[in-house]
Amino acid sequence: MRVPAELPTSLLALAAVQEGLLSAQQCERHDVGRSRRAGWLRAGRWRAVARGVVDTIALPPERRTVHDVPRTPVPPWVLTDVDAAARRSSRATAAVHRDRSDGDLLFDHLRRRSAWVGLLAFGPEAIAVGACALALLGVEGLPPSIRPEVALPAASNRPDRAGIRLRQFDDGMTTVAVSDRRTGPWQLAAPEWAIAQAVPELSMEHGLAVLDSALRLEVVDRAGVARAHDHARGRRGIARRHELWDRADPDAASWIESAARWQCIEEGVPPDILQLPVSGRSGRVVGVGDMAWRLDGGKWLVAELDGFEWHEGDVRSERRDRDRDNDFAAAPGIQLLRFDARHVRERTVGRRVRDFLAHTAPNMQLRTF
Repeated sequence: MRVPAELPTSLLALAAVQEGLLSAQQCERHDVGRSRRAGWLRAGRWRAVARGVVDTIALPPERRTVHDVPRTPVPPWVLTDVDAAARRSSRATAAVHRDRSDGDLLFDHLRRRSAWVGLLAFGPEAIAVGACALALLGVEGLPPSIRPEVALPAASNRPDRAGIRLRQFDDGMTTVAVSDRRTGPWQLAAPEWAIAQAVPELSMEHGLAVLDSALRLEVVDRAGVARAHDHARGRRGIARRHELWDRADPDAASWIESAARWQCIEEGVPPDILQLPVSGRSGRVVGVGDMAWRLDGGKWLVAELDGFEWHEGDVRSERRDRDRDNDFAAAPGIQLLRFDARHVRERTVGRRVRDFLAHTAPNMQLRTF
């Protein structure tokens, strides 16, 4: 089989920006016509994703590792409203630029890839909506795999295409642009609308994590969350999720903390505080507990959550956590429970906290939601 001719570096750079994806129109603009594209597909170097969309990463998404992820995508939070980014607090800025685990990088790629599939398949008039818009905005807490979905600004009878959901355009929906000099502008639903579209369709854990993250990153403020709630009223699935809006808390530092907190809420033992500073015997703060419950006599139950992807094979992180465990164990008035992603997946966090409190604080009133 003939080896396909090399591709223009400018086209490869564009693919890296778009999570490895290209549209037929983009290829044509870089003088890569239909026959050359067909050659790359026949050679197994590219994969067809949807009509008019190719993936320059030959490995199927479900088999990819962090080493297959493009390193120069359009970064999240690249919005036309640069003033909003400038107003972001130092705390939110630190959250935006935090170190990310291999698992984070891989799942971010897969979610943003879904968003680009929809945009490229339906062309420049397409608007990324729901979970796809949130992925491009950098909001965390979404499932690792999301379905591509877009809306069109004018009424359209076009059907869904190759697994891409074509949503009805919401009356009154506003949009923002995500772009840089490499891609040109693309439109996505404004954060309040994207949250309203996505949360009613997510699990309770993921819905709360999205709301927590949107507040933590200052993608929206409390007033914006309230408006998103109003936009969501009447949507399928919202009746069971009204409580999520009231429970949203920017102090939740990760999706796993949000999911664990919801499991505690379901068991009637919501934490009294998030991010509790823990002081050692010297009075020096030795760490911050992810979730905490007040016990009798001024004591605390502290729950710590570890992300599996972050710590696997990371000796320094494992040692740091063991040292912190020892510091917490020696801290006066602290009882420590530790959980990881496995406990969250098995939905045992809330039950274990409830059982512990039932043993140590039998007079505590369970709070139903």
